[in-house]
Amino acid sequence: MTHKPAALVIGAGIAGIQAALDIADAGFPVYLVEREPSVGGRMAQLDKTFPTLDCSSCILTPKMVSVGQHPNIELMTYSEVVAVEGEAGAFHVTIKKKPRYVEEDLCRGCGLCAQECRMHGRVVDTFNQGLGKRAAIYVPFPQAVPLIYTVDPTACLYLTRGVCGKTFKCKDACPTGAINFEQKERFVEVDVAAIIVATGFDLMDPRTKPEFGYGVYPNVITGLEFERLSSASGPTGGKIVLNGKEPQDVVFIHCVGSRDPHTGVPYCSRICCMYTAKHAHLVRDKLPNARITVFYIDMRAFGKGYEEFYDRVKEERVFYRRGEPSEVYRRGDRLVVRAEDSLLGRTVEVEADLVVLATAVVPRADTLAVAELLGLACSPDGFFQEAHPKYRPVESTRPGVFLAGCCQGPKDIPDAVAQAKAAAASALVVLKNTAQDLPQRHEDTKKKL
Repeated sequence: MTHKPAALVIGAGIAGIQAALDIADAGFPVYLVEREPSVGGRMAQLDKTFPTLDCSSCILTPKMVSVGQHPNIELMTYSEVVAVEGEAGAFHVTIKKKPRYVEEDLCRGCGLCAQECRMHGRVVDTFNQGLGKRAAIYVPFPQAVPLIYTVDPTACLYLTRGVCGKTFKCKDACPTGAINFEQKERFVEVDVAAIIVATGFDLMDPRTKPEFGYGVYPNVITGLEFERLSSASGPTGGKIVLNGKEPQDVVFIHCVGSRDPHTGVPYCSRICCMYTAKHAHLVRDKLPNARITVFYIDMRAFGKGYEEFYDRVKEERVFYRRGEPSEVYRRGDRLVVRAEDSLLGRTVEVEADLVVLATAVVPRADTLAVAELLGLACSPDGFFQEAHPKYRPVESTRPGVFLAGCCQGPKDIPDAVAQAKAAAASALVVLKNTAQDLPQRHEDTKKKL
């Protein structure tokens, strides 16, 4: 790192990555902090992106590699910001680096440790939304940056029980001796002039809508679970199969939780209409003979090329029914979706082998804790509050702290990237002004001494 004023970016999804790259390319140092073992965020879990159907990894992976190799970016994965003091131009930040129990400079990412782990194939794979299993030592996905293995402290037999057989099979398998169970958490203190918050979002737990049977019927899944099913890097190799069978009748349900005051999500989540259209297209592409039904309340194809994509999907023998389903129940060995068709004015029932729920975008579970840590305000919907929605949309309520991506509210990838670039530009103003003030600060310090 140079002696120029630095920026801190919290969260390394697509928004955080873009903001960090823009600031680093302008010549200023950046600390990019991500709480997960790899950068990439939610976008890394996606198969295709709408409306162009570009491969998500093809867009994201080069940016992930860039932040891992950029000379002006210090990437701090598996880390969390735990304290922030000071003001714009002079923040003092404490970062906790959690123990991976793997020496980062020794790990080659070969995967021999995971193959030999006694928990191999027995730990729920959260990256794949629980649809697959992994070992207790793992990388989230094959393209992870950095490609360094991490021991899951909640799944490792030694870390949870103090014993892992007579020998450590993972340690014995590692050719470089990278595994170190003596690692402890470390704290790093840095000084930065500006902070960008890009902590992302969560998806509503569909169990809060029990009428749809999620968690009861295994063939009721969420949109993100469908992404992992359809992805070539997913647990099924991109095949849309459940219990070894390809579904013949697929039903998609919009607005599961969104625009529903009873769930505490009165707003539109913005992305659900379009990612459901994308999912319907993927089903048609991979299961040409499937019968596809989409239940919707209103179609909101607001972005560039979105309406055209929606029209394209409708022409692919995807049946859109305007109506809000009231329940999903089992009849024999099949599911039945019951809904009120508001155009026909009557109740309809549609049988299904697979039901996909478009769940609401909600604030991350730790949003209030992060808001308290950084001294930020939250809007009534629970996301971080911008200084003004019209002329200061990327500034937070604390000077020097900026917002990017879905931590400020639901948005698609293009809007998240655009806001990240705007946040980076705003942060660069602070960095430039701070850099101009540095000589005077040094002179004032000398006089005091």
